[in-house]
Amino acid sequence: MRRRVKRKMEKANKPSTRLIDLFLAFARVGMLTFGGGVAMLPMLERECVQRFGWVNNDELTDYFAIGQCTPGIIAVNTATFVGSKQRGALGAAVATLGVISPSIVIILIIAAVLNGFADNPYVIHAFAGIRAAVCALMVNAVVRLCKSNVRDWFGLALAAAAFVLTVVIDISPVFPVLGAAILGIFAGMFTERGGKQ
Repeated sequence: MRRRVKRKMEKANKPSTRLIDLFLAFARVGMLTFGGGVAMLPMLERECVQRFGWVNNDELTDYFAIGQCTPGIIAVNTATFVGSKQRGALGAAVATLGVISPSIVIILIIAAVLNGFADNPYVIHAFAGIRAAVCALMVNAVVRLCKSNVRDWFGLALAAAAFVLTVVIDISPVFPVLGAAILGIFAGMFTERGGKQ
């Protein structure tokens, strides 16, 4: 009973997130980031953590990791998680619609005109430049993630192992993420037991 009252009071004190803010924030993410996936992380962090405070860095990283393990596009999954946290099922739908709307419009426009410009040297060079910029964004996202989440030697060892497995050996990212989760559970249990003794 007390928990229910406490939850109701927290909901009453918490300012409600406007659906238009969810839609526009994720529309900006969908419109202004190229390369998908990890390249969207800096923009997601700016909108969801720094600008609106919907989630903190740890929550965003968790959503991103879960989004990578579940079917679908990482940015769409992350938008769904953040929207659901803020406004439930309606928030999830609005945030998801926001992040995919720019892509739908842009793809329709490109599909209509690309065939006539695909062999244009300016277009070829523009895409080469965009790919280079996306690589820089991805490196930036990885560095920021490492700074905020790799806090000890255990985390560093997991990050290095995941890097080797996914980049060098080229296995699906699902397996390192699941393996790291299992090892994290065992490490946490071992730490708790050591602390109790």
